[in-house]
Amino acid sequence: MTNQKSASLPKVQTAIDAVIKAMRLCEQVQAEMVPTDAIQKTDRSPVTVADFGSQALICKAIGDAFPDDAIVAEESAQALKENASLLERVTGYVNRFCQDAPSSAETVCEWIDQGRGEVGQNFWTLDPIDGTKGFLRRDQYAIALAHIVNGTVQLGVLGCPNLPYRLNNEGVERGCLFVAIRGEGTRLYTKAGDFIEQVHVSETVHRFAESVESTHGDSDAHSRIANALGITESPVRMDSQAKYGIVSRGEASLYIRLPNPNYPDYRECIWDHAAGLIVVEEAGGTVTDANGIPLNFLTGKRMLENRGIVATNGKLHQHVLMAVSGQQSAVG
Repeated sequence: MTNQKSASLPKVQTAIDAVIKAMRLCEQVQAEMVPTDAIQKTDRSPVTVADFGSQALICKAIGDAFPDDAIVAEESAQALKENASLLERVTGYVNRFCQDAPSSAETVCEWIDQGRGEVGQNFWTLDPIDGTKGFLRRDQYAIALAHIVNGTVQLGVLGCPNLPYRLNNEGVERGCLFVAIRGEGTRLYTKAGDFIEQVHVSETVHRFAESVESTHGDSDAHSRIANALGITESPVRMDSQAKYGIVSRGEASLYIRLPNPNYPDYRECIWDHAAGLIVVEEAGGTVTDANGIPLNFLTGKRMLENRGIVATNGKLHQHVLMAVSGQQSAVG
């Protein structure tokens, strides 16, 4: 891949190559999937062969290139170690995409568990498939990788295998890669790594994005906020950090995610937002929590000091925060 210039070019290129490889694995799994390729985790959320395979490939790539860097990722190999047939499937897919000699199931588990690192001053955070339910529906999902230094996201790579180049043109090819480097903007590539364009938020588009899953937010409050802002167009509902992607390229002016009233104490995981945050910020937008506080990626796997997410084109941000505050006052 060309067109990317950065003082940390090795990290950028390693991250891009790893995410592209993981995208290919996910597409292979999706094309060949059998019912036993998905299981439920203890929190009742699904995890698939593709989640494990994607994490193994990316953790291996980062571990080989930067052995001193910690990786904080969503998955653990524990469930695989207890499911021999699933582990065999994951190992087979990982070996399809490794140029080295075939690796054992034990080695693949070790790669996955490289993602059990701790948050610190220099670490990566990874969601190997953000939006697993979208993946299972063959809808939107993302591979989200970010590098964080001293609490600031420096690099974000967001692979969206099913996202069209433009939402309003379903006839165009599907599969996008967003690459954002702190201070250098956000660029859009094909899923093969070919440069498409530098992307920018839009100040004229009046549309908001939210999650498909009702449990992931407060859709009633989202609608009331949209009405307060004069947004009349139907929301874009999609799984995963692909929502950050469409804000970054000007197809939505707002992505909002307020806590579901049934889970008022819920706090977001860092891997669900780090890559998306820099993709929007470097495209000219703004991302905070629902109270206008910057996202804090140093409190552990969850952002304990933050509540909800507001990502905008920048121009709308204070208006959205005022509308959110009004909603909170009304509820109170």
